[in-house]
Amino acid sequence: MKAREPLTTEAVSFLCRSDAYSEPTREVSVVETHMSWVFLADAHVYKLKKAVRHEGLDFSTPELRRFNCLEEVRLNQQLAPGVYLGVVALTREADGGLAIGGQGIPVDWLVHMRRLPQDRNLEAIIRGGRTWMDEPAIRGAARHLARFYRAAAPAAVTALEQRARLEAGVGGDLEALSAPRYGLPLDRIEALVGAERAFLARRAGLFDERVLAGRIVEGHGDLRPEHIWLDGEPAIIDRLEFDRTLRVLDPADELAFLVLECDRLGAPHVGEWFLEAYIQETGDEPPAALLRFYRVYRALRRATLSARHLDDPTVTDPDRFAARARRYLELVEPVTADVEGGS
Repeated sequence: MKAREPLTTEAVSFLCRSDAYSEPTREVSVVETHMSWVFLADAHVYKLKKAVRHEGLDFSTPELRRFNCLEEVRLNQQLAPGVYLGVVALTREADGGLAIGGQGIPVDWLVHMRRLPQDRNLEAIIRGGRTWMDEPAIRGAARHLARFYRAAAPAAVTALEQRARLEAGVGGDLEALSAPRYGLPLDRIEALVGAERAFLARRAGLFDERVLAGRIVEGHGDLRPEHIWLDGEPAIIDRLEFDRTLRVLDPADELAFLVLECDRLGAPHVGEWFLEAYIQETGDEPPAALLRFYRVYRALRRATLSARHLDDPTVTDPDRFAARARRYLELVEPVTADVEGGS
């Protein structure tokens, strides 16, 4: 297992303690991701970003982590009002110990959030078979998201730049997923990627029309059911802060991704509710062929992300990520038929 930096080990150990927090806390739950540790106290959440550097992401210094913490809070105010409470320092006190927001020297930074009930995110509701019971709340969240898209200003991107980004994404997925160490079905990958490339070439006008119509906006960037909360007023959390290019997209792309994720969880109708709300709120009905392209595009992207987990020596359950990569490849069909025409 990869060794942690001494400060990181100390900070994680400290933040796991219930007495680290000024609020009464009976127990601290910890969730580790590739980029952060998330500490769930009784009423609040504190996120510590890891000192990592990847393509498009750099949290390698305290200054960069502070900047990204501030960006995360800023960017999430619109879709998750009242959830992101600010950024607090992790400080080194005079006695040598650590404190949250103490009087000592800042050594790292934490995103401070209100804790949301775990059983009220959309993934938990889908897994619990409660989508029809919670339909009014889900549709309310869908309208909340649709209003966000309606208010978003068109992003400054050209049609050529937009298509080049998609082409680069598809090419990167082919290179990554073809790696023999992952053991993924190469014929399937090549068929999906080949169809996506053909679609981009033959239907370029479809993408250009979306740019010219001002449909490319700064969206969420990682719109998954686990980020959509139905606790009173809807909140959509974890908008990507570290790479703006991942947020500049067509809502058709992001909504196709959400439909795909809901389908993977066994509830495609929930994703369709979000798409319906978008169409009703904005008057924009993305062509069906475009949505099918983006469904495959996102499946390839997610398969790549799942496969790359296998390169992390700290992963304790590699079979889970290998199975997830295969599942994404199974959830979609090549868009070859759309190359010849159709809606």
